Amino acid sequence: MNSVKTYTLFTDHDVYLFKEGRHYKLYSKFGAHSVEKDGVQGVYFSVWAPNAKKVSIIGDFNNWNHKDHILFPRWDGSGIWEGFIDELPWGTLYKYAIETARGEILEKSDPYALSWEQNIQAASLVSTTWYEWNDKEWMESRWKKNSLQAPISVYELHLGSWIRDEEDPKRFLNYRDIANKLVPYINEMGFTHVEFMPVMEYPYDPSWGYQVTGFYAATSRFGSPQDLMFLIDELHKNNIGVILDWVPSHFPGDANGLYRFDGSHLYEHEDPRKGFHPDWKSHIFNYGRNEVKSFLISNAMFWLDRYHADGLRVDAVTSMLHLDYSRNEGDWEPNIYGGNVNLEAKAFLQEFNTAVYKEFGDSIITIAEESSDFPMLTKPVHDGGVGFGMKWMMGWMHDTLDYFKEDFVNRKYHHHKLTFASMYMYNENYMMPLSHDEVVHGKASLIYKMKGDEWQKFANLRTLYVYMYTHPGAKLLFMGDEFGQTSEWNFTQSLDWHLLKYPVHKGLHNLVKKLNNLYKTESAFYENQFEKNGFEWIEADDLENSVYVYLRKGKRRDDVLMTVLNLAPKILDYKIKISSGTHWEVIFNSDEAEYSGSGVEAEILEEKYEGENQKFMTIKLPPLAGIILRQKKDKKYKLHRIKYKR
Repeated sequence: MNSVKTYTLFTDHDVYLFKEGRHYKLYSKFGAHSVEKDGVQGVYFSVWAPNAKKVSIIGDFNNWNHKDHILFPRWDGSGIWEGFIDELPWGTLYKYAIETARGEILEKSDPYALSWEQNIQAASLVSTTWYEWNDKEWMESRWKKNSLQAPISVYELHLGSWIRDEEDPKRFLNYRDIANKLVPYINEMGFTHVEFMPVMEYPYDPSWGYQVTGFYAATSRFGSPQDLMFLIDELHKNNIGVILDWVPSHFPGDANGLYRFDGSHLYEHEDPRKGFHPDWKSHIFNYGRNEVKSFLISNAMFWLDRYHADGLRVDAVTSMLHLDYSRNEGDWEPNIYGGNVNLEAKAFLQEFNTAVYKEFGDSIITIAEESSDFPMLTKPVHDGGVGFGMKWMMGWMHDTLDYFKEDFVNRKYHHHKLTFASMYMYNENYMMPLSHDEVVHGKASLIYKMKGDEWQKFANLRTLYVYMYTHPGAKLLFMGDEFGQTSEWNFTQSLDWHLLKYPVHKGLHNLVKKLNNLYKTESAFYENQFEKNGFEWIEADDLENSVYVYLRKGKRRDDVLMTVLNLAPKILDYKIKISSGTHWEVIFNSDEAEYSGSGVEAEILEEKYEGENQKFMTIKLPPLAGIILRQKKDKKYKLHRIKYKR
């Protein structure tokens, strides 16, 4: 006898939008929901399995028997199966037993489940995302923090290895324990945002979370959904934004996951040239299928809505947009125009960006991890763009790290690796990433990418950070890089926090704090960070001395900062042309003893005119150092800040 009763949360309009690919709140319909029927509390289940012969609920409540609790198929041909079961408590384990057209019985976890077990064949749990939030003030004003005219300095971290239990280093901390340590640390360091590597449920630790199985479930490694919400809530209460890594590019072939969900290629593209990823041995979503688009865009909405995320960093966008990504000739099929762009994936990303910005406005931000020169990623969809708020500046990252790996005597031959980004830095809205990908798989930690002895390595890295923080664009630094983690990132253990006992590491730590503070307080660094009038080269071609000089400009005419980088291990008395009538003061020097530098003072030796209206400033430059100068305000002019309009 079937113990499932008829029930539905779907209206005809819900089904219509789902089939059209325009239902963006499917998490309120699909999955397991606690509801009341005829005065009895129970759980409503619904799942999409259009090619199934039969779907039943199995779990610890019926000894995993697929014959007792059979769902009802909807009459409308939508492929939705649904039903109500009396008196199931929170925490009930369940799966869908799906009988395929060939008679197989597949045991699948719920694609919309809010919690999963933590094991390789994990079942779903009847759960809830109810939480009493305390971040109203943040939510109402966060548009200011996510504005392109605001400082955005991101600390990227992996929750499983940022810090672990001190008494048992193999044990993960709970989200709440992490909150107690992370919030004061981010406040101390001055970052404006954190970015969590994927928190969606995943079975395989070495994937770092990028092989997602439970797209709507916060990973139970670190606690419950409410525990993660507490962590985000505490960050918000301390004016810290939260960006989540989101992976709509692929999923693993686990037996309990999305692959061959109802015995057919339901979520993945059936053509392996489009549906299988050769690098990651995973499966690629069918972006041309409307129901799949509804699933994915609803998932993005879910994390922004239920978990109050302030942004999504979209992983592996390059692989999504290119049909020939990591494929040899003959292993991919051109689009209808003969090109290599995946038109369905592009259209999906445009729909995703349009939908989330329509729902949340400028209070959130989407960020593309994209490494090619794909055009107009951060331009509006209505102008033909893809609609992202920002894009990772991968070219800047590669050129910069390549330069700092060079011997000092060879740097003059690679001088323009540090100037090349200025040729394209306003083509998109860029975030400069020094991310986890740069400190794994034999690439070495950032400190060991630097040339020279120990002092020179740290001096180089300090100057690299000065370059990053004073360059146009938002900033991202991976955990451990702020104090000079010496070993490559190891996801199985905590960062080497003991290094902060050593002066060179503590000095680097102090420098990052100071740079975050300068970035947030000096408006010339952020007001025009995505505008062409916010940057000007003063000296870009001094190959022999390895010196770079540039200006950053705010909205006020007199709001100007100068950065001077000396990337040679020698002290220079350096002459710089400056505007007539201007005066300058040094406000930062990476060579100060506070940062474990050599303590050489960056002092202005003289300012004088040479010829008619040709003014020069001579300044002592410490070795391997970055200095920042502020233009002194001229009392002759009464200048007003241009009011920023939202």
